[in-house]
Amino acid sequence: MRILYGVQGTGNGHLSRARVMAKALKKYHVNVDFFFSGRQASQFFDMQCFGDYTVQSGLTFVTHHGRVSVPQTAMQNSLLGLMQDVRRLDLSDYDLVLNDFEPVTAWAAKRQGIPSIGVSHQAALKFDVPKVGDNWFNDMLLNYFAPVDIALGCHWHHFGFPILPPFVEVDSSVSHCLHKIIVYLPFEAADDIIEFLSPFDDYQFAVFHGSRPSKAIPPHVQWSGFNREGFKQKLAQCGGVISSAGFELASEALTLGKKLLVKPLHGQFEQLSNVAALELLGAADSMTSLDGQALRRWLKSPMPAPIAYPQVGDALVPWLLAGRWHDSQELCDSLWGQMDLPESWRKKSP
Repeated sequence: MRILYGVQGTGNGHLSRARVMAKALKKYHVNVDFFFSGRQASQFFDMQCFGDYTVQSGLTFVTHHGRVSVPQTAMQNSLLGLMQDVRRLDLSDYDLVLNDFEPVTAWAAKRQGIPSIGVSHQAALKFDVPKVGDNWFNDMLLNYFAPVDIALGCHWHHFGFPILPPFVEVDSSVSHCLHKIIVYLPFEAADDIIEFLSPFDDYQFAVFHGSRPSKAIPPHVQWSGFNREGFKQKLAQCGGVISSAGFELASEALTLGKKLLVKPLHGQFEQLSNVAALELLGAADSMTSLDGQALRRWLKSPMPAPIAYPQVGDALVPWLLAGRWHDSQELCDSLWGQMDLPESWRKKSP
């Protein structure tokens, strides 16, 4: 079987899931090519596991000061360019398109009659899981941004639906330095983050951000660009994580038993819904702005127990190769059966 794997590149969560799958696909000697869209080729990093991959423009979202900017998003994206990319992509050499919310490969597969399977967090939001801001536009986005024949969603809890657990790969050498905190707020302005963290000089903050602040960086704040290996190492050793409400980083924090404070990207349905799910499960604190009082309360909160999620990629690849794609319930049940959910989670429903 030869697979084209399309991955949305606008967030690092899609890439983290694809890295887990790349290792599992290699383990089973699957012939796979990777296709990325949503950011410039120069903005991808730590991509060695994907081999000779392809990058095209696709579609992306533009943010400004912690909020999706609809006008800038509309200006930056070209539907004509997307249609041209879809028409140019030849899938005749592939048996299957595997897709993580990536529009070019999804629409090309639909146009050329190639079977397509979506594996994404977005697919879980098609079920009656906790959601905020659900409306006709978001329904259209979930169904038509990257349409596939079969959609497999992943989430922190199955909520009674055929949903996969998260795809998680974390550093095995875990420690808990309670006064060391990781900060990953890519949608916030760098100067705003400095102002937010400056009063808390009893803690050490490791900030990962794509730009440098113009304000002076205080001694208790370490500032660096995003590096996956360096980030994973600090994540394994820290006492907590302050982040946007993306799915994959929260999954890693839950797996490692790190307390979590999230600030959602406003106007982004997925992140707002993630906050609703985390709060329902009692798995994180949240804030709607860079709120110093919320940070003060959270810093004093206790550490949670780690969540032992199974190796989803190692189970998913044999399922893909078996070809019985319309029956995912057994796969999902098997994976959730390998773990003990926290007692407080077991009867949770939206």
